[in-house]
Amino acid sequence: MVNLVIMRHGEAAPIASADKLRPLTTKGIDDVKQMATWLYKQYGSFDYIWASPYLRTKQTAELMLAKQPNYSQLNLISDLVPEADVAMLQSYLDAFLATKPDAKVLLVSHMPLVSFLVAQFTDYSQTPVFSPAQLACIDYKPQQRGQLVKLFNTADLALLS
Repeated sequence: MVNLVIMRHGEAAPIASADKLRPLTTKGIDDVKQMATWLYKQYGSFDYIWASPYLRTKQTAELMLAKQPNYSQLNLISDLVPEADVAMLQSYLDAFLATKPDAKVLLVSHMPLVSFLVAQFTDYSQTPVFSPAQLACIDYKPQQRGQLVKLFNTADLALLS
C-alpha cells in the first residue's frame, strides 16, 4: 500500500526577488494538475499534504489538494526546505504516524531534499534525481525502511496517453 508520496514541486520561474518567492510557470501548473489526477486515480486520497513554505511548493501542494477529498489537510512545514535534515524529518513523520497509523501523507519539497528523503525512507540504494513534478510512491512503515513502489514523472504521463 502506498501511504507516503514524496514530490518535487512543479516547474518554477527561474528568477524572483528571492528563491523562496519563485512561482510555478504555466507549464509547472499544467504538469502538477496532471500528476494530481494520476496520483488520485492510482492511489486514491491522501489525508495530509505537507509542503515547504516556499511559494512554488505551496502552489504545487494547493493544486494537489484540489484533487483530494474535503477532509485532506494541507500543512506548511518549515523543515521541508532544500537544506533540511532528513533524519529529523523521518523522526517527525514517524512520531506523527505513531498517532495516526493509517494516514496517507504527500510531502512536497525541493531538490536535493526529495532525493535524500527517498533514500532515507526506503531501501532504495540510490538518491534519484527528480524532475519537476516527479513523484516517488512508497509503502512506508514507521521506524523501518519502506519499499519504493514507483517513481513517476510527467514524461511517463505522455507515454500513457
